[in-house]
Amino acid sequence: MQTFHIEPTHNAPLQAALVNHINQKTKPLGALGRLETLAMQLGLIQQTEQPVLQQPTMLVFAGDHGIVEEGVSPYPQAVTAQMVLNFLNGGAAINVFARQHSFDLHVVDSGVNAVFQPHSLLIDAKLGMGTENFRHQPAMTADQCAQAITRGAQIARDAIAQGCKVLALGEMGIGNTSSASCLMSVLCGLPMHQCVGRGTGLSDKGLQHKLSVLTSALQMHHVSADEPLQALAAFGGFEIAMMVGALLAAAEARTTLLIDGFIATSALLVAAKLYPQVLDYCVFAHCSDESGHSMMLSHLNAQPLLHLSLRLGEGTGAVLAYPLLQSAVAFLNEMASFESAGVSGQIQ
Repeated sequence: MQTFHIEPTHNAPLQAALVNHINQKTKPLGALGRLETLAMQLGLIQQTEQPVLQQPTMLVFAGDHGIVEEGVSPYPQAVTAQMVLNFLNGGAAINVFARQHSFDLHVVDSGVNAVFQPHSLLIDAKLGMGTENFRHQPAMTADQCAQAITRGAQIARDAIAQGCKVLALGEMGIGNTSSASCLMSVLCGLPMHQCVGRGTGLSDKGLQHKLSVLTSALQMHHVSADEPLQALAAFGGFEIAMMVGALLAAAEARTTLLIDGFIATSALLVAAKLYPQVLDYCVFAHCSDESGHSMMLSHLNAQPLLHLSLRLGEGTGAVLAYPLLQSAVAFLNEMASFESAGVSGQIQ
């Protein structure tokens, strides 16, 4: 796998300057709460007292999963390709929210079991027609896993080269909550029953079947938390592996990462095992209703901005949180200080 050079964002003089800058705004100390810590994080990511948000970009990675052969999803695999076409036609929730919040949107065919016609929104990075059934063999080879990370990294770099300073990652792939649950169990050291959820809407019976299938798969592969790439190859999807590469390349380029829900966070679990400093660049958009996501976030010591009971994926939660980043930057750059406004206050 290619290597990445990710600098920690910590900069003591800059942090002190940002604290002073924030504290001298015309407000009581700490009165803007999480917006203040968010503004400081954005300043540290960009290494400036005046961060700028420009060309927010959403990359929706799509891929199919062999594990659906085991009946772990109430939806057939064909829905992945159908939803990709919905994205390309502008009709999905992520299209609506991306338009609302002026995000550039691209759909990445990481490994969908279908052939698509060329489209201006589609990035063809296909590694195969879906992964293998990981109940019986690894989802992908080590070489495919490395290729996926490399391709995801390049896609992120291309977006950043076009001016993107905020990158959000979404996903589409019937069966991908099964991959995420297995990655969570291995990398967080949690029993499978705490990691498995209903995905796209399993019944109680379906949930028990999914738990049985994934427990069996976990016992077969024998990977540990110290082997994140082996875990990714064993259980991941092509879209999840490409998201790992995109996360690492974006952090390397000092780009703010807006982290979405359960699947996106599972990719981050892998990325953070490889390069813990990637977490400095992550703004956690929301806590989803998919069972296990809150424990994933706790494992990462993450504080999500929103709790909206979302469980859609596609990157929707990440885009919905973006206005809070805009507000954090706006107050930091535009709000008057006590001195400039001629307001009496305790300057610290």
